[in-house]
Amino acid sequence: MASLFRITLSNIFTPSSRSFATAAQKQVASKSEPNTHFKITLRRSAVALGERKKETLVALGLHRRMQTVYHVHTPEAAGKILKVKELVEVENVPAKTVRSQSEQRKERKASRGYQVQGTKLGGLAWETS
Repeated sequence: MASLFRITLSNIFTPSSRSFATAAQKQVASKSEPNTHFKITLRRSAVALGERKKETLVALGLHRRMQTVYHVHTPEAAGKILKVKELVEVENVPAKTVRSQSEQRKERKASRGYQVQGTKLGGLAWETS
């Protein structure tokens, strides 16, 4: 009877399973460097919610949907996240992946689609300084 209900990890997670492969890669990456920061992304709007929830989002630095902020692991940050857990998505990330607001903006910005190689005018007064 006990052999009928035996479940092994090899039966559940097959190496060809994409979700298992991506989970294993994330764990390998996280073992090289400790996770020291929360990556917090506001997924749901707080328009119809109370003032306390809105103030908690402002205290976390979240003002608009899909905005991402980083906070160091502290009990205060964890408490704020728990207050608005149904509105945000949280990941634990190492310090090297933390991006400032200007770095995030540069990553989102599209390329110009062209590159200036040179000009026929060259050596203009405002270019030589």
